[in-house]
Amino acid sequence: MARRKARVIMACRSMKKCKEARKDIIAETLNRKVVCRECNLASFESVREFASDINRNEERVDVLINNAGVMRCPRKLSADGIELQLATNHMSHFLLTMLLLDKLKANAPSRVVTVSSVAHQRSSVSINFSDLNSEQNYEPSTAYDQSKLANVMFTKKLARELEGSGVTCSAVHPGIVNTGIGRHMSLYKSWMAMLLLRPLLWLFLKTPRQGAQTTIYAALSPHAEEHSGAYYSNQSEAAASEAACDVAAQERLWQISYKWTGLGP
Repeated sequence: MARRKARVIMACRSMKKCKEARKDIIAETLNRKVVCRECNLASFESVREFASDINRNEERVDVLINNAGVMRCPRKLSADGIELQLATNHMSHFLLTMLLLDKLKANAPSRVVTVSSVAHQRSSVSINFSDLNSEQNYEPSTAYDQSKLANVMFTKKLARELEGSGVTCSAVHPGIVNTGIGRHMSLYKSWMAMLLLRPLLWLFLKTPRQGAQTTIYAALSPHAEEHSGAYYSNQSEAAASEAACDVAAQERLWQISYKWTGLGP
């Protein structure tokens, strides 16, 4: 985006890491319109403060990329009492998108891209409305898969809500990418596994640059603009799971998300 001379606002939890990334981006693109803003998706208050700053001080928002994520972490609660993976991966992205919708609509054609995962397609994955906050039972992998399913369901429902507005919505699977998101997996906790298997991972993992390509495709391609609500993998449209296409479940998740994020009843 910076290479295309866009004004890029990086919403990050760590300002230290954000500023380091900003320096690298500017050095590589010679575009100084790269801005750091603090936004911790484990806190609705932080999301609201960030969105308020954008709505007050930015003239336009053309593309919103919901890219934050945590994976398979021990059970923790967000500042608002929501299981951390559900809070970070879905609820806060829901809140952020809704708070910026007026700005996106005002600058249509515009786009919302939400990073999901192929994990949403596991045959056993569906939204467990009876224990959405994992209070009765918590299994890190299942909670992650459910949060990624919520990303796709949100995208499809949002696309219906915004039909005719000029705002395009997409969900993407970036691939299995070599970043710190896997730090809670057993592979990274065993020195033996790290010693024997880590050198081979490069054969199967994408680099961050490679992993970003489908997100970029959804943000920029003419095809994505014409197919709001689509799910993409490897820079092409792919089939979402049957559970992700359940309209009644999408509606129910939407209403719960509205309530839990404090947007309305």
